[in-house]
Amino acid sequence: MTYSTSPPDGGLVLAAESGALADIENAINSVFNPISEGFSDIVFGKITVFGVTFPWIVAWLVIAAALFTVVFGFIQFRAFKLAIDLVRGKYTDPKEPGEINHFQALASALSGTVGLGNIAGVGVAVTIGGAGATFWMIVCGLLGMATKFVECTLGVKYREIAADGTVSGGPMHYLRKGIPERIPGAFGSVLGKVLAVLAAVMILFFAIAGGNMFQANQTFAQLRDVTGGDTGWLGSDGAALVFGVLLAVIIGAVIIGGIKSIGAVTSRLVPAMAVIYVTACLIVIGVNIDAVPAAVGDIISGAFTPEAGFGGMIGVLIVGFQRAAFSNEAGLGSAPIAHSAVRTKHPATEGLVALLEPFIDTVIVCTMTALTIVIAKTQFWVDAQQQVLAGGETPDGVTVTSESFATVLPWFPYVLTLAVAMFAISTIITWGYYGQRAWLFLFGSGKTSERIYNVVFCLFTVVGSVLTLGSVLNFADAVLFALALFNIIGLYIMIPVVKRELASYREKLRTGEVRKFEKV
Repeated sequence: MTYSTSPPDGGLVLAAESGALADIENAINSVFNPISEGFSDIVFGKITVFGVTFPWIVAWLVIAAALFTVVFGFIQFRAFKLAIDLVRGKYTDPKEPGEINHFQALASALSGTVGLGNIAGVGVAVTIGGAGATFWMIVCGLLGMATKFVECTLGVKYREIAADGTVSGGPMHYLRKGIPERIPGAFGSVLGKVLAVLAAVMILFFAIAGGNMFQANQTFAQLRDVTGGDTGWLGSDGAALVFGVLLAVIIGAVIIGGIKSIGAVTSRLVPAMAVIYVTACLIVIGVNIDAVPAAVGDIISGAFTPEAGFGGMIGVLIVGFQRAAFSNEAGLGSAPIAHSAVRTKHPATEGLVALLEPFIDTVIVCTMTALTIVIAKTQFWVDAQQQVLAGGETPDGVTVTSESFATVLPWFPYVLTLAVAMFAISTIITWGYYGQRAWLFLFGSGKTSERIYNVVFCLFTVVGSVLTLGSVLNFADAVLFALALFNIIGLYIMIPVVKRELASYREKLRTGEVRKFEKV
């Protein structure tokens, strides 16, 4: 996932430098700054454990992931093969209700999580936490698989299928319907409705700001940098406007088609961007193959016996956990919106498919980035670590990663630009759908309401290309992570529901009621 604020990714925002756009941006930021700072201080507020200070929201996410892992008997490991078979369609009857297949649902959700944060955020993590942060990042990613299983099972369980076959799901639906089932009476009904509305508002706000405007802004910034910066052919405000309009047309063409169109695009785009990026990582690792054993040793030893300067073992653990928690969205409630549209009669099947998401996002993509940086061991990274240890500023994570690739691939900035563009476009597409589902929940379904949302969303794509609005984006990040507080409360309450769904599906597998299809 790609974020704009310093807590997740170390700050990657740009701003209009002068002229009318800068005046507009400064005016909006000045009004929004107090709101943004106050809310961000609450959501990303720090707690101290064993002398190490970190955001409390990280502990909230990780504790939930660990608890779900234990409660469901380490399902992420026991059911891994079954999850792969489900993605391949081996147990899915094409006549089952829903709009997209398991693979398309997984790709759609992944397109919202895999982003610039996997490139820049990891660069920051291994700089401020050392190589050992990679180990704990992997551990947190593995734990997060259980959270994804729980929330996406509930997403399908409580989804709503309209007469035309379109599906609506996500936390606004399972909080509204599931909590009253578990807590009968007025209190449960009111609690469910309040949490559902809050969830929808938060998802809608982040979809427009963080999932749309920021992605457009960073994509243009990367393109501008590789074409000569402010003096290049993309250096003018006019170029930013033209880029924004073109991007809005592309995004609009996809999201108008709904989740079927989104699933068709992301099922091609996500594998393509993953192959391009992972291949680049493997090239760097392959060229430095002799350094691999030492790098792995640094990662393991750094996880348990890190230098005191990195905050000791707890400090490195927290950095790794924070990177993973901010990357794979496990517990935020966003992914169940995409997973809810899957074709299945058995909610647990999509929960099993969804647990692959943190594995791909964090355990594979984030780890490949970290390995590349640790193995390349550039002078820039070494100097950056010393700068951080001395109390200096955290460097730009994109630069840390880009410098590592440049040791083998001098032309890598162009590959990075392509990767960033693909990551950003896929993120905008997916969050466009998430925001649409939240909009329709809040303002009513119907073609007119849907069209209004699509126009608004595309207009903000253009706005995001020409204005950064840093304080608005910082507020959006805080809003999204505040959603995790309400979402996970709901997940705790509905654990018995997920247990029943899992037991029911396993029984149907055992008795042969659910059978394997020969045609994949």
